[in-house]
Amino acid sequence: MLSKVGKIYGETALIKLIAAGLVIGIFLAVAFPNTTPVLAVFGKFFVNALKGVAPILVFILVMNALSQKAESSSTMKPIIILYVIGTFCASLVAVSASFLFPTTLSLQIADTSITPPSGIIEVLQNVIMNIVDNPIHALTNANYIGILAWGVIIGLALRKAGDGTHEILSDLSKAITQVVQWVIRFAPFGIMGLVADAIGTSGIDALLGYAQLLAVLLGAFFSVALIMNPLIVWFKLKINPYPLVLATLRESGIYAFFTRSSAANIPVNMGLCKRLGLDESIYSVSIPLGATINMAGASITIAVLSLATAHTLGISVDMPTALLLCIISTVGACGASGVAGGSLLLIPVACSSFGIPSDISMQVVGVGFIIGVLQDSCETALNSSSDVLFTATAEFSQRKNLKPEDLIPRAED
Repeated sequence: MLSKVGKIYGETALIKLIAAGLVIGIFLAVAFPNTTPVLAVFGKFFVNALKGVAPILVFILVMNALSQKAESSSTMKPIIILYVIGTFCASLVAVSASFLFPTTLSLQIADTSITPPSGIIEVLQNVIMNIVDNPIHALTNANYIGILAWGVIIGLALRKAGDGTHEILSDLSKAITQVVQWVIRFAPFGIMGLVADAIGTSGIDALLGYAQLLAVLLGAFFSVALIMNPLIVWFKLKINPYPLVLATLRESGIYAFFTRSSAANIPVNMGLCKRLGLDESIYSVSIPLGATINMAGASITIAVLSLATAHTLGISVDMPTALLLCIISTVGACGASGVAGGSLLLIPVACSSFGIPSDISMQVVGVGFIIGVLQDSCETALNSSSDVLFTATAEFSQRKNLKPEDLIPRAED
């Protein structure tokens, strides 16, 4: 009996299982709220498993790819350019939305002990220091900038190694990929636990007081995901972008919405890239890099909440200052961590451009955590899905005779 159930589970499309887990999680949280603590264990297990396997996955895949191939570097530049353009355009959308629908806040949130960066210089300094972090420390603390840097360095150093070494690296890469596939098959139970926990502990009462702020944020997220990003892809490919856009939102964004972590979604994105037929030596580097610097959703959060603070205090924001905010949001977003709530810590950096003191801006961080049940989920979904979107766009742009069906992921193995 159990073997038959397991066979059916293994042969069913993962997206269908996730949808079932979502519905079951909502039902159990509403009908049987006492079960929420038990269900939450499944969600925590899933997210922790993804976070646990992601650092070693990135390190081994990057090291293996760069030790055996040298021709992928020509594709990384356009991917990074797309990451930066996408993040900057997202900040422009956020600023425009904030001007069209100015929002004020009730800044009566208790102080938090979190210490944000003091400025953009400190953000950049932190990024540089993370690059030269101890490799063991980088792996144990999920410092993806450091993991990427050491993976690249060691991979390049191993290019002249013997065939036996290359075979070992290749076998390790295949093994860790298999482990990731096992973890991802647990996703329906994980999603069930995550959604039940979110409904059971947060509810919607706390969100009603910030309905307009949420509306501006969500409107900006969806505008970028469904209008701005497709435009960027269309300009690059000159082909209908929506099959690829919708595929990335459906198969990457849904995971990221519930895990609320770009880092935890790295294995999911790599699996999607594989099904799109992309070059592993490229996406094994670009996906973890995107989880660190491709933060369109974070730039939206930083810009909208910073301008909401300015509107609340009656500070007049002119166009040059708004443009500066876009630049600050873009640079700051690239320094945001790939974990839940990372972008909120950069809000005081942007607020400082308006001369807003940190004690007030930190109250806005508190507001961010209140609405984070939706804001952070949508932000991460946009961030993570666009990692695959821009990686695929850069590679597809170099292919001749690109067809619409090439933009659709292959069926799961």
